[in-house]
Amino acid sequence: MQRSYSKKAFPWDNACIESFHALVKREWLNRFKIQDYRQAYRLVFEYIEAFYNTKRIHSCRQMTLNYFMSKHRQTVLSKLS
Repeated sequence: MQRSYSKKAFPWDNACIESFHALVKREWLNRFKIQDYRQAYRLVFEYIEAFYNTKRIHSCRQMTLNYFMSKHRQTVLSKLS
């Protein structure tokens, strides 16, 4: 298996994840002095689960991811009924 990441300073083929990394750093990680890998992992997990998916408004939908998923689930279930 071969990694799909491009060379350093050439992020065009994985722009979405590069953008997400920048967002996590700007909105969350820059607030802390990270001591080790475990703390970094915990902070990223906390950001994604406690804020990004639940509270942050996503520009493409103008709603939180959790709200979008619940609406989608309701739509699917109503079509199945």
